[in-house]
Amino acid sequence: MVAEVTAARARLLLVHAHPDDETIMTGGTIAEYLSRGVDVRVVTFTLGEEGEVIGDRWAHLVADGGADQLGGFRIGELDAALAALTPPGVVGPRPRFLGGAGRWRDSGMAGTPSASNPRALFQAAADELAEALAAELVAFAPQVVVTYDEAGTYGHPDHKRVHEISSAAIPLAQARLRRTFKVYESVTQASELARGLAAVSDVPAGWRMPGPDELPSYPDREVTAAVDVSNVLDRKVRALAAHATQVTVAPSRTEFALSNNIIQPVMSTEHFIRTDAGRVDGAVETDLFAGVEW
Repeated sequence: MVAEVTAARARLLLVHAHPDDETIMTGGTIAEYLSRGVDVRVVTFTLGEEGEVIGDRWAHLVADGGADQLGGFRIGELDAALAALTPPGVVGPRPRFLGGAGRWRDSGMAGTPSASNPRALFQAAADELAEALAAELVAFAPQVVVTYDEAGTYGHPDHKRVHEISSAAIPLAQARLRRTFKVYESVTQASELARGLAAVSDVPAGWRMPGPDELPSYPDREVTAAVDVSNVLDRKVRALAAHATQVTVAPSRTEFALSNNIIQPVMSTEHFIRTDAGRVDGAVETDLFAGVEW
């Protein structure tokens, strides 16, 4: 754990592509470090305007043939999710968007018309994006930064863009601050995913189990950090439920599904791969702030 004497100076910055990504991949980590007194900031690159909507209530908010109001609505979902991740009496993160809310648009999936939108994140100039993120990093001056892997978790153009821009912005910020960050990529560990799926006792009507390798994961040997989030798992579940246009939480509250209705376990450990120069191969950290000098 981050020692109490240093926790007030501990700062964790996480970058994500769309509202809901912060909870699905790192919600437990956000809640856990908030409970330890860490100053946590989440920077989201887009409003998630191109997301599919679950259910009928907000179905007409979608971009394709709808009102194109989904992005604004998802700001509210993100605000509610971050509040759910925050313990009572703690000032938690509020929605914060790269370049300001709506500056860059959700690109949608590769090959779709939305990816060619001139405002799409996928179309934005890399140097402009990197400069915007570097400014966020310098202003907050975190010790730890969490981003995506090169594959963008599951190949979404915006997730891959987040990885690309993080890789460009982090060196810029480090040079300006004259110090380094610990840098992690958020991933799913294969054995943890397998355990979670094996524990599924009831698949809700209309949902299905994933096929082989349908949910992306990394071999255990490649994972270099594991954060136990079991004490805050209820907060992660409430945050998932807050993203109601994008996520459905199972009645068991131990699984969830996106609009594809593929069941996914809510896992009690979140995993990362450390990518900065301080990484020690073969070591698995249990605290993202391990070794930070104050």
